[in-house]
Amino acid sequence: MSLFYNTLYYFQKRGFEVCGRIAERLGIRARVVRTSFIYLTFVTLGFGFALYLFMAFWLRIKDLIYTKRTSVFDL
Repeated sequence: MSLFYNTLYYFQKRGFEVCGRIAERLGIRARVVRTSFIYLTFVTLGFGFALYLFMAFWLRIKDLIYTKRTSVFDL
């Protein structure tokens, strides 16, 4: 059972932070976004989960392309 909780803790701390970033962008709580994804997943039989993974992938690619540099010499 400890392996389950360690895995759960790992994904909570070092996850893709998709819900948090969407909530920050929209100006709402991350909890509302998470519950919306959960309801969307149950209602559409997995589409919400697929959407979540797509957005996590897209945010990761965006972060790799658009990195914030403080100076020209950071290249």
